[in-house]
Amino acid sequence: MSAVARVAVLHLRTVAPYRAQGLMVFGLIVLVLARTPAGLVPALALLLAPMLAVHPFVIADKAGLDVLHAVLPVPRRAVVLAYYAWALASFLALVTAGAAVAVLLAQLQGQALDPASLATPLTLSWALFGVNIAIQLPLLVRFGYARASVLGTTVPFALVMIAVVRLHLTLGSVQSWLPLFWVLGAVAVAGSAAVAVRLRGLR
Repeated sequence: MSAVARVAVLHLRTVAPYRAQGLMVFGLIVLVLARTPAGLVPALALLLAPMLAVHPFVIADKAGLDVLHAVLPVPRRAVVLAYYAWALASFLALVTAGAAVAVLLAQLQGQALDPASLATPLTLSWALFGVNIAIQLPLLVRFGYARASVLGTTVPFALVMIAVVRLHLTLGSVQSWLPLFWVLGAVAVAGSAAVAVRLRGLR
């Protein structure tokens, strides 16, 4: 197992005791959007996925895990990249579960929602999530959750919402841009990880 994977597993173990809170939020979002299953995946990606992505930072600040990270026999680079690995893994698990629930809810209500119809919201969810954590994680790596929590949560969300409004984005208007959105999310995350690694080295 690589150093990044080992630290990511450590994040999983530290977050596990709080899984009930995440499940409650997941259930609440499902309940609110039960009659509009098509909006479930984007809602989870915008509301819950960023919360899960930063949870290791919250716990690290609360429990003083930065000291543990500093003495672990792994490079600093691996510690930083593990935050990104955790964020991506939690996003993948969340949207997979959300898509499955959305399809099930649609079938129960007699609505037409096949996997192909989820392609557009899933692509947009990935792009929005990628941009969100691309802004969020370097701030948290550099300053910690306690000092960067307001900037790290409000700034990305505000920028994403401004972009959606200013560009008049709708599901229909972005159909031809879907491949670009996949690339945008990947480039944003990769560039952010490179910045975060450098910032970590400056601490």
